[in-house]
Amino acid sequence: MTGDTTYLSKEKYAELKAELEELKTVKRREVAENLEYSKALGDLSENAEYQQARDVQANIEERIIRLENLLKSVEIVTSHHSEKVEIGSTVTVQKGKEKTEYNYQIVGSEEADMAKGKLSNSSPLGTALMGKRKGESLSLSTPIGTVIYKIVSIE
Repeated sequence: MTGDTTYLSKEKYAELKAELEELKTVKRREVAENLEYSKALGDLSENAEYQQARDVQANIEERIIRLENLLKSVEIVTSHHSEKVEIGSTVTVQKGKEKTEYNYQIVGSEEADMAKGKLSNSSPLGTALMGKRKGESLSLSTPIGTVIYKIVSIE
């Protein structure tokens, strides 16, 4: 696992690929049409529509470049069962002395979404979990103090 590699699920890869295709085909054309319309309105130095269309164009081009670079260094990961925590693992942990269990799927940073239980491998907790096995405990420094997590299961 190198620092340049981006880890994505097949679904997220397909989603980003589709976004890139739409930006290159549909959005670029829409922006070009808006620019032409705005130019027709007259003096470009005081033309708010033209400036806005240029800003939108710059944002789209930046996103296209970012997605192209991102997709060049992708490694597709799948959910799998392992003896230790890795990208693609689903981990159940107990926090502190609580009996409440938390489930996290370990994903790459592009896919992280705590509301959906997707934890980035490069987040503090994700980094601390990587390589650990069922039954192991780990401590993590947080703004409210040190928190102990125990790994209940790995899927």
